[in-house]
Amino acid sequence: MARSNEPLVFIISGPSGSGKSTLVERILELPDMMFSVSATTRPPRATESNGKWYNFISEEEFERMIAADEFLEHACVFGKHRYGTPRKWLAEARARHCDLVLEIDVQGAEQVKKKIPSAFLIFILPPSRQDLESRIRARAQDSEEAIARRMDRARQEMLRVTDYDYIVINDDLERAGREVQAIGSAARSRSARNERRVRAILESFGG
Repeated sequence: MARSNEPLVFIISGPSGSGKSTLVERILELPDMMFSVSATTRPPRATESNGKWYNFISEEEFERMIAADEFLEHACVFGKHRYGTPRKWLAEARARHCDLVLEIDVQGAEQVKKKIPSAFLIFILPPSRQDLESRIRARAQDSEEAIARRMDRARQEMLRVTDYDYIVINDDLERAGREVQAIGSAARSRSARNERRVRAILESFGG
């Protein structure tokens, strides 16, 4: 398919415990999709490895990247650790003729949308507050204080849900997975980069 070099950008947000990482994996199953690995100053958890979901870097390196304007967006989360989306992933997606998937919070989504107005914003919503808290507790990774902090942040994030183009309620993982894939496919179908191919088909009919 003829396409421009400019990738589509899909931003997926949602509260911790909403299942957004699993749904990111589903949209990445579509052909020619690549993931933007975030940079963070927080230490890795026991189950995490560098370079999959995050690149773990020092405060000094994070500051250097800010000074060099190497981030599409960056923010401090919970007043502690910093997270950012390196611009290099957009350049790599362009070079590889792929579309780019970002998993970032509402602050980051707002920053990227200002820079890339064509980006598609997808919010992953849990079916209820009780369900979200149960999922967070089931991970057994957080103290009571941390759980309370995450729940308060989830409430704040959900106040921004109407800023998003699409809302996927993750009450059934298989259905939600099909839904995010459908959003990705539909976005590609409506993309202006199909115009050259459409014009060529019309010309073949004498149009």
